[in-house]
Amino acid sequence: MAEALTNSELDFLRSVLDLARSGDTVRLVEAVDAGVPVNLTGGTGDSLLILAAYHDHPDTVRALLDRGADTARVNDRGQTALGAAVFRRSRESTAALLAAGADPALGGRSALDIARFFDLPEMLALLTAER
Repeated sequence: MAEALTNSELDFLRSVLDLARSGDTVRLVEAVDAGVPVNLTGGTGDSLLILAAYHDHPDTVRALLDRGADTARVNDRGQTALGAAVFRRSRESTAALLAAGADPALGGRSALDIARFFDLPEMLALLTAER
């Protein structure tokens, strides 16, 4: 049986999630390179990549992808990093995620669903373009 994390360890991991939210790419990359899992996930299933995409930090998204972040992670609400990037209308993050193999149809609220629901023709064109 695994040992429970201490409060200070949990606080540290929460601070790493905050680095993704705030787009502090340098410090986040240092933490990942030092051993924090690149697919670290918070209590609602949001991975570092989902948080970076949702908060519109394309440089952070690319850095996480460069370190092997999983584009197929789905949070507790059925959302993916690609869906978050589409919702934020981030062409840069969307393009980076697609180039890394993100599936536009993945999730209960897929990137395609989001583009259609919010009538985002530019995002829909990115998602459906032949690669």
